[in-house]
Amino acid sequence: MVYYILTIAIGLSSFSYSYSQEQSVARIWNEVILEAIRNDFARPTVHARNLFHLSAGMYDAWAVFDDKSETYFLNKTNHGYNISYQKTYYPGDKEKNREIAISYAAFRILNHRYEVSPGYKKSKVIIDKAFSVLGHDPNFTSIDYKSGNPAALGNYIAQSIIDYGWQDGSNEEYFYTNLYYEPVNKPLILKNSGVKGIKNINRWQPLAFEKFIDQSGNELAGNVPEFLGPEWGKVLPFSLQMSNLKTLKRDSQSYPVYFDPGPPPFFLKTDKTLNEDFVWNHSLVSIWASHLDPDDGVIWDISPGGIGDLDIKNKENNLESLKNIYNIKGGDNSPGHPLNPFTGKKYIKNLVPRGDYARVIAEFWADGPDSETPPGHWFTILNYVSDHEDFENKFEGVRPMDRLEWDIKSYFILGGAMHDSAIAAWGIKGFYDYVRPITALRYMANLGQSSDPYKPNFHPNGIKLSEGLIELVGSDDALVGTENENLNKIKVYSWRGHKYIENTNTDYAKVGWILAENWWPYQRPTFVTPNFAGYVSGHSTYSRAAAEVLTLITGSEYFPGGLGEFIAKKNKFLVFEEGPSQDIKIQWATYRDASNQCSLSRIWGGIHPPVDDLPGRLIGEKIGINAFNFSKVYFNKIDD
Repeated sequence: MVYYILTIAIGLSSFSYSYSQEQSVARIWNEVILEAIRNDFARPTVHARNLFHLSAGMYDAWAVFDDKSETYFLNKTNHGYNISYQKTYYPGDKEKNREIAISYAAFRILNHRYEVSPGYKKSKVIIDKAFSVLGHDPNFTSIDYKSGNPAALGNYIAQSIIDYGWQDGSNEEYFYTNLYYEPVNKPLILKNSGVKGIKNINRWQPLAFEKFIDQSGNELAGNVPEFLGPEWGKVLPFSLQMSNLKTLKRDSQSYPVYFDPGPPPFFLKTDKTLNEDFVWNHSLVSIWASHLDPDDGVIWDISPGGIGDLDIKNKENNLESLKNIYNIKGGDNSPGHPLNPFTGKKYIKNLVPRGDYARVIAEFWADGPDSETPPGHWFTILNYVSDHEDFENKFEGVRPMDRLEWDIKSYFILGGAMHDSAIAAWGIKGFYDYVRPITALRYMANLGQSSDPYKPNFHPNGIKLSEGLIELVGSDDALVGTENENLNKIKVYSWRGHKYIENTNTDYAKVGWILAENWWPYQRPTFVTPNFAGYVSGHSTYSRAAAEVLTLITGSEYFPGGLGEFIAKKNKFLVFEEGPSQDIKIQWATYRDASNQCSLSRIWGGIHPPVDDLPGRLIGEKIGINAFNFSKVYFNKIDD
């Protein structure tokens, strides 16, 4: 059975879909969870887990009625936890029973997982309305599936997954709070210049706000948000294998780490001299922020013919390799695609100001206010692909499926990959606890410059000067101050920050010289930077894993028709400053192109240096492939 999503009025996501299309019951519940995520705190780890558990619950409700498929939770033991199930006959129409079981499972899981979210009242209206329109009774709570009632089966699946979640290492019982992690550095007080309270510059520093609003637009209690998920490596995974797991110790505590990439570059080398890798990586973040001005006259072709097709195979996370990927003028050194393989023609050029492109993708991939967070964002992309007029529901590009089977299996695989990505990335974040650019840049600048001992403000561990980008404040400089109080301080040519924006609808900060002690990421003033360590990038890990999944399940690395698109409307899309200055159509030929763009956006956004990004991509690639291969086993049941 198929439905019209528009009749359920469950809201829109990052892409504009054609709701005249008929959709499956699984798609309906996927859209509902995406809306619930938007109404919750921005907790990418938690939402990846919820997306997986919902998708796995719907998969099991589907698989019970399919003789060729194995269930994931039912009648299985996962990580030592058994969920019993006795094969049962369900009288009546199989497809109708299947959809009833899916809906009851989804309804119960969603209400449980989002009942403590700040926007639960809004989410509950959507959840209840979807359930009601589908013709179900919320007062039916029996879990006695052996009676042959598919609604009871759905309730049983949901309750079983909820019970599993109490012991899966997420600490859901205590609202996912940290059990032992403590930051070593005192908070950076954002209303002040510079940086203080640094005990170890290699480690993450909390931020102290006058008001903190997360990426979903929720104001959090207190003004120093705690590290989100440093112990998430303990959560039970989907397809991650023990062979890829290390248990590392720091501060007398254990941190499970999958796909350990090794340590990031520390501020000082073992001989206590300045580490060029550290300086280059974090300085590049400030340098790329100098690209965030649509009036600088730099025009780029952002079509797939101008950008894309980057090969990261055999790349290593060292300075030489990173310099070969990341261009100081912005972007990577990808060659672009010579032809659209579906049309056999060259991609039409898409010429736009670099400053608009960089600002738009920084906002698009950050997901903005009312965010479905990175794992949810990739579900919207999957839905975009599934809805595309040039797309056929063929698993691996070969085996035809009806829309429900396609949605059920693609959500199951992608959900598992996103869950594993969160566990792997946040396990690494928790253990290495690596510094963010706002702290690193301000800290180095506060020390001085290390380029020339004969110039003023020299410090052997200071930041490196770069003509036109990182310099000293001179006596005739506009930044020198009325009493020369800023003479010889470090200045950077970068995005100028929020003090140049009085009206977000009409003003944009542009780029210019600012004191490095006041450097600010291209983010909202009530957010600034995510409240967790940088290394490795979660966006890069999620995105590359998702790109691999979409490539494998569709049987093609390309978006349908060889082109995926999103349009950011002129002066409508950007959130905290005016812009873009014209309509910007961001485009991708392949899913990996979209993933790579996401990764680069985090550098322009001031969130990550390259050293956070590349290992996230490489780990995500492994996770996506592993999750796909692991999932396929469940689709080919071996008769007893």
